[in-house]
Amino acid sequence: MKRNQREYPENVYTSLESLLSMEKHAVGFSLLAKKQKVKSILGGKHASKLRGRGMDFEESRKYVAGDDIRNIDWKVTARTKTTHTKVFTEEKEKPALVIVDQSNSMFFGSKVKTKAVVAAEAAALMAFRILKDGDRVGGAIFSGDELEVLKPKRDRRNALRFLEKMVQYNHKLGQDDTATFEKNLQRGIAEINNMITHDFLVVIIGDFIHYSEDLLKSLRLMSRKNDVILVRVTDPMDFILPNEDIVLSEGDKQILARGGRKELRNKLKEENEMNKLKFESMLKKYRIPVINLNTEEEVHEQVKNILTQ
Repeated sequence: MKRNQREYPENVYTSLESLLSMEKHAVGFSLLAKKQKVKSILGGKHASKLRGRGMDFEESRKYVAGDDIRNIDWKVTARTKTTHTKVFTEEKEKPALVIVDQSNSMFFGSKVKTKAVVAAEAAALMAFRILKDGDRVGGAIFSGDELEVLKPKRDRRNALRFLEKMVQYNHKLGQDDTATFEKNLQRGIAEINNMITHDFLVVIIGDFIHYSEDLLKSLRLMSRKNDVILVRVTDPMDFILPNEDIVLSEGDKQILARGGRKELRNKLKEENEMNKLKFESMLKKYRIPVINLNTEEEVHEQVKNILTQ
């Protein structure tokens, strides 16, 4: 039976209206490296290697005191016997791709919203911010064993198609699905890498509760020639069960989680914290910044707090 709108409760599923509302919040922060404050997670002494927009060679001119000696044009200098320096101008655009997980692993939330809703809102917020910076933006959506890619365009209509596709895949959540985000990312990495040749901004949004070494290698490979930012969506119950027995449900399936058992809670907390530290340690090694979002607070407020510290 086809679902109607009443079967998509707010905060459990997303809607086009809620994603469009992110546009008015896409101000007061930036994803470009040079616009970050010193203490921002994307700039300063933090382990970010974001390059911002690239630089295009414009011309060579005679060296002037104060010019960066690293930009000396040695070929022209040797030919003319006069020291020349290279002049660069900032590229006019930095194309971006927003990759978002809308698979069943994200269809969970113990507080205000499901992780899938938070991920969709974050993707919409990022897409609108990138458009406001004058750059091309595209999107990729993983859902089950499906991968939908929209190539970057400097076109608001393209961004709107991305939002519409996210809503479509979001509304499929709850159906049988054994695929995982990391497997889908491996399957789609070749297609995505064909699109993002170099100097792209790539924002990947998921929960990353489970990950493989192959996924980490793919992220490292992608980050070699592109700026990669991970947005990790978490729920409090990803890390620790409440001090009581609870019933977890997915569609018509239910399971009793005996949170009242102290040893179970402690074991789960310890394992998840170790998993989180290992994951963040590897990303730090590759200098891939992580923006952590939760299912309790408004997405736009979290992003602005993180990127304007």
